[in-house]
Amino acid sequence: MLVGTVMRKIKSRTWKKQRYFKLQDDCMTIWYKSKKAGNATSTFSVSDVEAVREGHQSEVLLSIADEFPPERCFTLVFRSRRGNLDLVAESAEEAQSWIRGMRKLIENLENMGEREKLDQWIGDWFRKADKNNDGRMNFREVRDLLKMMNVDMNEHHAHRLFTMADKSQSGTLEDDEFVLFYKMLTQREDVLRVFQEYSGDGQKLSQNDLEDFLREEQLEGSDTQQHAKQLIERYEPSDTAKLLNAMTFDGFLMYLGSTEGSIFNPRRRGVYQDMSQPLCHYFISSSHNTYLMEDQLRGQSSVEGYIRALNRGCRCVEVDCWDGANGEPIVYHGHTLTSKILFKDVVSAVGKYAFKVSEYPVILSIENHCGVEQQRVMAQHLNHILGDKLLKSTLDGKAPIRLPSPEDLKGKILVKAKKIGGLEESFNGTAEDSLTGEFSDEDEMAEIEEDNLHRENTEDLKKSKQRLSKELSDCVVYCKSVHFSSFKHSRIHSKFYEVASFTESKARKQLREAGAEFVHHNSRQLTRVYPSGFRTDSSNFNPQEMWNVGCQIVALNFQTAGEGMDLNDGLFSQNGHCGYVLKPSFMREAEKRFDPEIPQKLDGYKPVTLSIQVISGQQLPKVNIKEDSIVDPLVRVEIHGVPMDNAKQETRYIENNGFNPVWYDTLRFTIHAPGLAVVRFVVEDYDKTSKNDFVGQYTLPFSCMQQGYRHIHLLSRDGTVIPPSSLFVHIRIAGLE
Repeated sequence: MLVGTVMRKIKSRTWKKQRYFKLQDDCMTIWYKSKKAGNATSTFSVSDVEAVREGHQSEVLLSIADEFPPERCFTLVFRSRRGNLDLVAESAEEAQSWIRGMRKLIENLENMGEREKLDQWIGDWFRKADKNNDGRMNFREVRDLLKMMNVDMNEHHAHRLFTMADKSQSGTLEDDEFVLFYKMLTQREDVLRVFQEYSGDGQKLSQNDLEDFLREEQLEGSDTQQHAKQLIERYEPSDTAKLLNAMTFDGFLMYLGSTEGSIFNPRRRGVYQDMSQPLCHYFISSSHNTYLMEDQLRGQSSVEGYIRALNRGCRCVEVDCWDGANGEPIVYHGHTLTSKILFKDVVSAVGKYAFKVSEYPVILSIENHCGVEQQRVMAQHLNHILGDKLLKSTLDGKAPIRLPSPEDLKGKILVKAKKIGGLEESFNGTAEDSLTGEFSDEDEMAEIEEDNLHRENTEDLKKSKQRLSKELSDCVVYCKSVHFSSFKHSRIHSKFYEVASFTESKARKQLREAGAEFVHHNSRQLTRVYPSGFRTDSSNFNPQEMWNVGCQIVALNFQTAGEGMDLNDGLFSQNGHCGYVLKPSFMREAEKRFDPEIPQKLDGYKPVTLSIQVISGQQLPKVNIKEDSIVDPLVRVEIHGVPMDNAKQETRYIENNGFNPVWYDTLRFTIHAPGLAVVRFVVEDYDKTSKNDFVGQYTLPFSCMQQGYRHIHLLSRDGTVIPPSSLFVHIRIAGLE
């Protein structure tokens, strides 16, 4: 890889161009250039690559499978929403050396400690700014670099630090001198204050000092002695201090910047919830129009949409099926210009990626517009491709009385679609023998039409009877799609395995008129909510409203970044990212009658106060690419929960400092239903004349917050990390008596 290799970059059957790829000496950057186009070169960082797929594992490579054998092909999958890079090597050996090499480099990165990551990041900047590649930088180059790094600083102060760091007195800084300069520049006065408050001698924290800090500030009640020992062992860089059972300021800074020092409680990271309750007792990470990579009018349909959603922990994906050519059903957004993909390719991708990040069940939500013939083909593909993974009958072969649990259904794929008759018929011998049954066609298109108020058309739509093949009907076990008429009707007639779907506007109408009824309904069966047909740009609604009434399958456009997806990622960041989060007990017990509009009526009602002191920010990313623009950051804290809890507060903005702004501003909130609250931190670049620019965010469930001094590691608009950007805060939660 360090020598360099010529490979073909493939964009389509007709676009295949040779490129020269080479790993740079830093073993972190891949550089590539066109063989013809003079000096045009590009680079990407190994840290941008999420995974390497071997063989024909992308649509582009599948389309040229007849030209190039799989052992010469591989795909680099990038983080966030950047397109994949499909490559064909000259030989199988060359492909293998890149595949193995890239995987090793990715693994090394993931195993790096916080300090190495920081040094790596500083080194990256150094190389970016070292224009003449001589491995040293004069003061002018350093000043320009500071601008690139979002630092607007007093030139005199910068020059003083520059001279102190220039140990060789050459008038330039070499690599390690620059790291020293950077560390002087980022001296953390805010952390030093805390350190000195607890340090007996101002130089180090003895084990007792550290225990006091863990008990009094971090509010860690249990076995602080053992924990203090572990922290010194894990984060203290000085062997001398370790021998003294003490922690230096460097070690303290490392601990506070680590995952243990972060705002997210590490004990909530793995699967910690009871996974043996009925499916309807969980919120389920769910995607809408999963096949789309962009908007729903002209966007590209792609199997990649399914792979990305499943790799993000999504457990319910949507498949819109229509009759296709040559007897093969296709998937696309009907009546629009979105491209089309084969149903069987979707099923293959789901089969392959369903359980890579979570072993809990995946629901295929099928929107069926096919005729009987192609429905039979769909059933064949489901059975043939998924095999044992497809759930074909109830778990114990008996007529069940409630939904099974995620634990019971591990490794299983469930089909949610229309069904002829009910589950009971298949047990008492009254199942229809006919090859097809009829049901009235109430699908999303009809719902959307109704949303659009073309009432007269929808009446016709509703009356049309669609034929359903018995084979496809038999693939549906615990998730029979039904039309919703009213909560009263459901209470009397509906079965636990029936799933009603609502557009967001219909769901909103119900939750406003009958919130407690909706919660009660969702304590015994599943509900799916999806975005309105008006959202042609594939934007998202706020999912919190729907979670407040216990809706489990709140389907969002995973391909669209923004507040909706931040909340979804935040809620599902707990419990091992497994895509299932247990609802609070007051939403699972039918007799509780929780009403999100009046949480104070709940038994055991206990509001809490949350106070957040926003202390400082570190290395916030640049928003404007313009050389001389520096951010004016402010921090907004948002509480998303029941209506009474929804609130936003902001710090003041700091002029011209995205590098190490300091606020010490305290924001206070009262939270009435803490079990449902999600907290979102947003950093923006203040602008008095136009809308503030987004800088970074971090969202987490209120129940997963740690108290005390904590770092919040910011995420980009896409939900990917932007090291080393962070906020430093102090958190206190108090019960209101």
